[in-house]
Amino acid sequence: MSFVSGVHHVALIVSDYEASKRFYTEVMGFAVLAEHYREERDSWKLDVALPDGKQLEIFSFPSSPKRPSYPEARGLRHLAFVTENIDASVHALEGHGVSVEAIRVDPYTGARFTFFNDPDGLPLELYELASL
Repeated sequence: MSFVSGVHHVALIVSDYEASKRFYTEVMGFAVLAEHYREERDSWKLDVALPDGKQLEIFSFPSSPKRPSYPEARGLRHLAFVTENIDASVHALEGHGVSVEAIRVDPYTGARFTFFNDPDGLPLELYELASL
């Protein structure tokens, strides 16, 4: 039995705070819980809520180094979001100008999934629960 009961939040560092705020709130539709400017760090912190109650913390830091993604580096590989209708979700993302990969089927679970990127190129996945 694990002493961990779940995930509370995932923290992201972004290069363009306003672009990422727009992406996660307007494109992804996550609700703003709190937003703070931390003057001593010249940093913004935005807390957004996912529909299941989990949270994303979005930080801006001046001159933060770029994340090595290609080729894939050790560490966090991608962030996956659950969707009940992947076709509608892809359509909504593309309606906002987001490029989305072709929908694939997981050979082990039979679930449909696809990938897209946030404004900093962070790989994000949509994983359809309805296909399970």
